[in-house]
Amino acid sequence: MGKTADLTAVQKAIIDTLKQEGKTQKEISERIGCSQSAVSRHLSGRSVGRKKCGRKRCTTRRGDRTLRKIVEKDRFQTLGDLRKQWTESGVETSRATVYRRVQEMGYRCRIPQVKPLLNQKQRQKRLTWATEKQHWTVAQWSKVLFSDESKFCMSFGNQGARVWRKTGQREMPKCLKSSVKYPQSVMVWGAMSAAGVGPLCFIKGRVNAASYQEILEHFMLPSAEKLYGDEDFIFQHDLAPAHSAKTTGKWFTDHGITVLNWPANSPDLNPIENLWDIVKRKLRDARPNTLDELKAAIEASWASITPQQCHRLIASMPRRIEAVISAKGFPTKY
Repeated sequence: MGKTADLTAVQKAIIDTLKQEGKTQKEISERIGCSQSAVSRHLSGRSVGRKKCGRKRCTTRRGDRTLRKIVEKDRFQTLGDLRKQWTESGVETSRATVYRRVQEMGYRCRIPQVKPLLNQKQRQKRLTWATEKQHWTVAQWSKVLFSDESKFCMSFGNQGARVWRKTGQREMPKCLKSSVKYPQSVMVWGAMSAAGVGPLCFIKGRVNAASYQEILEHFMLPSAEKLYGDEDFIFQHDLAPAHSAKTTGKWFTDHGITVLNWPANSPDLNPIENLWDIVKRKLRDARPNTLDELKAAIEASWASITPQQCHRLIASMPRRIEAVISAKGFPTKY
């Protein structure tokens, strides 16, 4: 006959209380629903140090430490990869055991965050920029017209490799997947301010300085007219080659438009990135089958964004700045 379950802490406390009241072991066992022998073992102290039931653990602490080192060496390995390396280290076990051990260590298989890789110089420039803008108010940020390009794909199911990480390790550099700027895909240009969004531009082919200036002429200026009217504004864009070209700089000078200086590889500082995420989440439900359906779904999702949503994102700029300063220039959760 197998070993019965151990008494709980509550049952032990009740036994001690009833014993003090003068109850017999039989009365106590009937009261709490356990055997009389269990009550006797607890009162005599013989229940301490009892051997545990169940199958013996098939791995040792040393073997588990080896598995932890394998996981932390490369967080993007599959269970099969982990089992193979663990076997090569001398621990023969099943995939199920590997899974249980990494779960016991606190690791969970998650879709990795995508963040740009930043070198020391770029991190320092981000930190300097954030320090300069640290005291900007929401009213000042409301004068900025933010812009960006984003890719949209027909398929939304392929999310790539997963990563082993613990709770709270979402932003750990070892658990991040590096993003690639401007992959081959359908590209869309858009702009937003605290007052709302401007018209979208679907980009065909590669963007150079000349084509970008066409976008500015036919889409950025109408966006500024819609969102600011006759008021002054500051235009924001990133440091893509077409944006930083000399002829593009001359275009802004000729039109009397102030351009906000911007640190490289800093999508976490641009609130329009959050709008792109909103649109892409809605597209997962729409599931367009053709390019025309995809464009229509993008335009419908973009048009559904409210001025209140935009204002909340602009109001987050001081927090974004503080996050960059706290992270010493490293990418942040935004």
